[in-house]
Parts: sequence; C-alpha cells; structure tokens
Amino acid sequence: MVRPRRTMPVNPPAQDLTAILANIQRQLQEQQQEMTLIREQLAQQNQGPRVQEVPPPAQPVPPAVPPVQPIPPVAPQVPNIPPVAQPEVRQEIPRNAEVPVAPAEVPMQPQPVREDLLYERFRRMKAPEFEGPIDPIAADNWLIDMQVILDFMRLTEQEKVLCASFALKKDARHWWITVQMRRNVMTMSWQDFVDEFRAMYYNKEVLAAQQDELTSFTQGSMTVMEAVKKFEQLARLCPNLITGETEKVRLMMKMFRTDIARQVSAGNSPPVAVSDCIERALRAEYWINRDKEARAQFYQSKKEEKALAKTNQSRQSTEAKPQAQSSNPNAQGPRQPGKNKRKGNFNNQGQQRNFPQKRNNQGNERNKNSYPQCNKCGKKHPGVCRQGTNTCYVCGKEGHYARSCPQNTQQQYQPYPNRNPQHQQLHAVQATLEGPSIAQ
Repeated sequence: MVRPRRTMPVNPPAQDLTAILANIQRQLQEQQQEMTLIREQLAQQNQGPRVQEVPPPAQPVPPAVPPVQPIPPVAPQVPNIPPVAQPEVRQEIPRNAEVPVAPAEVPMQPQPVREDLLYERFRRMKAPEFEGPIDPIAADNWLIDMQVILDFMRLTEQEKVLCASFALKKDARHWWITVQMRRNVMTMSWQDFVDEFRAMYYNKEVLAAQQDELTSFTQGSMTVMEAVKKFEQLARLCPNLITGETEKVRLMMKMFRTDIARQVSAGNSPPVAVSDCIERALRAEYWINRDKEARAQFYQSKKEEKALAKTNQSRQSTEAKPQAQSSNPNAQGPRQPGKNKRKGNFNNQGQQRNFPQKRNNQGNERNKNSYPQCNKCGKKHPGVCRQGTNTCYVCGKEGHYARSCPQNTQQQYQPYPNRNPQHQQLHAVQATLEGPSIAQ
C-alpha cells in the first residue's frame, strides 16, 4: 500500500508580533481581574451568610508565547483566542480547594519584648555608672552625660527612668531602693527622677560649701584652661550667685592671677563677655610663659659663660705655673702645704731684707727649744716666768701688757723705707710676738 505523500501546510501571512503580544497581555489582565473578583466574593462568603455556592468558571489556559528567533523572518502561528466572557452561572467551589487569602485579613503578630531591645540599645551606648559619692560636681557630670545619652536614644519618660536607674551602683543603688519603697517608680517621669536625685546629692550643706569655694576660688598654679574648667563646674552648681554675664566675668577676673588679670583688663575696653575674657587670658598666659622661658634661657647662658670663663682661667693659671718655675733659677720646687702662708706683693728690696729676718727667727726658734721647760706655764723660756702677773713681756715692767707697751708701739709705727704698708704691718706683728730684740 502506498502512503499518500504529506503535504506541508502553507504558512499564513505573517502578522505583527507587537499586536500579538499586546493581545496576550490584555487577556492576562482580564484574567487577573476575574481572579480578584472571585477572591472578593470568597471573602464576603467567609464573613457573612453563605448565599449560593457557584463553581468558578473554567479558566482557559493562556497560550505560550513563542520565543523570538534571532533569524528572521518566520512568524510563529498564534491561534485566535476568543475573548473571555463573563460567566452567567457560577459553579460550586470544592471545600478542599486552596483559596488565596487577602493580605488585609492576616492577623497581627505579637511584638517582641521591648525590655530586651531597650537593654541592648542602652548597653551599646556604654553609659557611665554612678556609685553615689556625696560630690555635687561628680553627680552633676553624671546627670549631664546620662541626659545626653537618653535624649539621643529618643526614649519615653518611663524608659529614661528605667535606663538611668540601671546605671546606679553600690551606694546609689541602695538609695534607689529606698525611693522604690516610697513611691511607684513605674509611673515616674524623668523630671521626677532628676528632682529625687538632686534632693539626695545636692544637699544644702554641700552647696553652701561650693558657694564659698566659688567666691574665694583663685587660679594659683593652675593653667587658664584648668582654672576655667573648675570655675564652670562651681558656677553650674551655684546659679543663684551668677545672675548674669557681667557677674560671671567679674568673678572670673577675680579668679585669675595678678599678672594675667592685669593684661586682660588693660586697655580702654575691658572684657564684657565670658568668651572674650577667656581668650584674653589665654593670650596673656602665652606671652607670660614666653617671657619666662626667655629669661630662663638668658640666665642659663650667663651661668654657662661664667663657668666656662672660670674653667679657662684655672687652666691658664695651671699652665703658667710650670713656666714661671722654669724661668726662676732660685725656685726650689713647689711649696709645701702649711709653710710660708704670708701673702702680699713685695718688691725685691723687701724680699732681700726679709731673708735675714727669717734666719733670725729660725735662730730664735732653735734657742727657745734649748731652754728648759717651765713648770708654771709648761713652755720653754729663759728667766723668771711672768704668767699670772701684771708684767709686760716686751719691756719687763709692770702695769701694762705687751699689746700696750710703749716700746712695742714705737716699733710698730716706725717707718721703714722702700716697704709697702702690708710689709710694715707684718713686721710690727712680728715685733709684738718676739720682743724688742727682733726690731733691733
């Protein structure tokens, strides 16, 4: 049997692809509108009494869109899809069928516990802790820092109280327990917490002491910025003492040192604002420190110059001694310590006249050593011992001593030719000690 030859169908004329896609999109939109209408009817049936269960219309399967081939120009065959008509009779929907639920009907989920989230946020802020010392400055600093953190977190009044009370430790924690016993802290506002806190740590006795310290506070050895910081802390605790900007400037000028305050108030326009006063004080402190450093460097350089000159002088004198000894043929070497302690500039004649005197003194010393030792005074001398009597050792007469002896006075003021006054005084002292035989 011979099969008939299959003939290929003749392609219909190509249609516009844009028109085909637009038709398909229009049909999809109509189907979506129909599905939305069905959902609304189902929602009404679930809420109200069941009116009539009608089955949904048969949903036509949309044709698949043929892929666009890069090689033209054969257009795919698209069957003619009839328009979807509104069904007049609705079929019954089976109970086990899955029906989409509208998003508005989804019940609200319970929120997580807010305390846990609040604790994590507050912990990440690294808020400072307060242990409760009776120090208004420390308490005020902690309260200011806590206020900044709580405002940044944008908490409610009760949440601020909860976070601030969590940062209280040790003595402050015990104080907060007493507050909880007196009142309901769950309904406490932040201003109530601040009032309770200040009533505890801003007592009258401590504030009175702070006021006295503010009125008598001076800069002392502190820098300008350190003194201003301390002044601001005291002024914040004593608002009743500082009524305005002028009063604050007056107390600040009283606080500064005299040298700084003199330069701040110099000129025809004294400071009126606090910022201007602080700026002038900083400028004055800078130039005063510069002046002190310059003076210290000047005195240090002078001190070093004097020390260097003294070192050079001693070095020159040390180098000049060997040269003087080598140029003097009569030099007998360096002097022994303890010998020849006479000082003064003598001429050559005085030195020549002084040599016999030295030899005579040496002879007298040898004669004294040859005398017998006196049993009365314990010394070696000739003749009768005159110790304990009113007898002059120079002339041997009674009624005066050797220092007032007339012979000793004449020898003391006897002029010596070609001798300077120092040599004459030295010779007179020798005459007083050794007797009239030396002068002769």
